[in-house]
Amino acid sequence: MPLTIERIRADVAEVLAEEPAGIPLDESLVDYGLDSVRIMTLLERWRREHAVDADFADLAERPEIEAWAALLVSAP
Repeated sequence: MPLTIERIRADVAEVLAEEPAGIPLDESLVDYGLDSVRIMTLLERWRREHAVDADFADLAERPEIEAWAALLVSAP
């Protein structure tokens, strides 16, 4: 399964124990309880499963799903 904005949202929701629909695409995920440990957990998963080439600072700088998707989702 490719890394998509929907997959990013679902993975974030999973680590936050929330429903994906409750996770906004354009708001800071820190406001929803995302911390550095969870960001690293997500990043390691995406590196392993989707060969993501990003680092922690890339994600921590703008902790929003839309920003992450622009950085992580491969163009078709």
